[in-house]
Amino acid sequence: QVQLKESGPGLVKPSQTLSLTCTVSGGSITTSRYYFMWIRQAPGKGLEWMGAITYDARTYYRPSLKSHISISRDTSKNEFSLHLSSVTPEDTAVYYCARASWNVGNYEYDYWGQGTQVTVSS
Repeated sequence: QVQLKESGPGLVKPSQTLSLTCTVSGGSITTSRYYFMWIRQAPGKGLEWMGAITYDARTYYRPSLKSHISISRDTSKNEFSLHLSSVTPEDTAVYYCARASWNVGNYEYDYWGQGTQVTVSS
């Protein structure tokens, strides 16, 4: 059974960098064909895909976030991380990590973390 768990600070000040880590157990982040995603949900809004890092370390980012997002990984710890710089209160959301595969033009998600609340406030 694959499990994903987000960790990181729950409160970040405006203009600072938000950093979250997703620790994966029960499966390797280098397993072929999988994408490891960051997704968020702001209050009252739908899920927003932020970006991904693949099993072979390629990264993909939402165009609107590209100037201040990066996703990295540490294969020795089987974890991947999100870094979002210059945050504003609009970045307040529940942040999720998830695993997916690409199938016939769509991502198919099979495992999600439980989500972690991040509030951007001074």
